[in-house]
Amino acid sequence: MNFIAPQTARQLVDEGALLVDVRSPQEFQEQHIPGALNLPLQELEARTDELPKDRTLVLYCRSGNRSSMARRYLLTHGYEEVHDLGPLTRWR
Repeated sequence: MNFIAPQTARQLVDEGALLVDVRSPQEFQEQHIPGALNLPLQELEARTDELPKDRTLVLYCRSGNRSSMARRYLLTHGYEEVHDLGPLTRWR
């Protein structure tokens, strides 16, 4: 898995990137990065239109597996600027 550096993720967010948490709503309620959109991986296909194609996206999850799968899906569906932070714990 190719994760971007936490510093790079922060810089992208500071420049207007959208943080997307692909974990379950329960996991999101327990802990999340302020300002992140919760879009669970299992709902991604049905809710892809909620993500702007003209904005950089930074994805994360618990371990990096779901965010990696979400990134691959988005890249194959016309999204160009999609980055994977990996595990939420890397944000700290």
